[in-house]
Amino acid sequence: MAKLKIIIITGLSGSGKSYAIKSLEDMGFFCVDNLPSALVPKFIELCSQSDKGVARIALGIDAREKDFLGSFGKLIDELKSNSDLEVLFLEASDEVLARRFSETRRPHPIGKGKPLAESIRLERQMMEDVRRKADRIIDTSTLTIHQLRDELSRKYRDNGSQKLTLTITSFGFKYGVPYDADLVFDVRFLPNPNFVPLLKDMTGKQKPVQEFVRKKGLSSAFLRKVSGLLEFLLPLYTSEGKNYLTIAIGCTGGRHRSVAVAEFLKERMKDKKMEITVRHRDIDR
Repeated sequence: MAKLKIIIITGLSGSGKSYAIKSLEDMGFFCVDNLPSALVPKFIELCSQSDKGVARIALGIDAREKDFLGSFGKLIDELKSNSDLEVLFLEASDEVLARRFSETRRPHPIGKGKPLAESIRLERQMMEDVRRKADRIIDTSTLTIHQLRDELSRKYRDNGSQKLTLTITSFGFKYGVPYDADLVFDVRFLPNPNFVPLLKDMTGKQKPVQEFVRKKGLSSAFLRKVSGLLEFLLPLYTSEGKNYLTIAIGCTGGRHRSVAVAEFLKERMKDKKMEITVRHRDIDR
């Protein structure tokens, strides 16, 4: 059995540890923040024995936990002998840390009652031994949260298991555009089954409506171009770290054309390496 992959995320308060943990969680790590050091070995043991397929863990441990500094060295030595462990240390300059705390108006967890600058200096001194034990150090002084995520993605993402979840939503413009749409396509230029008595009470999930919508070459050309656009865009979204993409297809009422196109698009994209979900928001209105 392969060793459990464990990343200990530690460092200075305000350096981006919480966001780093969220980023690793998005990459498939099982994440726990501020876990007491004494509980770490037992927690890892339980994960190793789990039948849920836990293979990668990220733990946020830092000076917020009172026993952290005294037990860190021994804990790391113990874990490295039994697992694939990496210690990631995040830091930033004193000026940047002071600005971040001032902007968020959060109290510094170290040196309560002391001036902010003094608390930052005190924590840096306290964490020096921890920093020396780190396998990787990232200075976030000049990084935005998006750049930090990209940096972590390059280092820790398991590209073999990475999948984009694609949601295709049909809707009616008369009821409003879906708020969560990343891309919106208007298909009101296609032939409208609503004006055909035999098709009016059907929906775009039924074959007669689909055949009607597709009977003009315009539909095939549109699907071909949209599919080509998605084949170009999806790898770019994936490499940028996007896990979910929602495509909204809209017609007037959301029952015929948009539904049919959403179903067509699902069929065209089904062989791609992604999870596809189709929602027909207004089909029953």
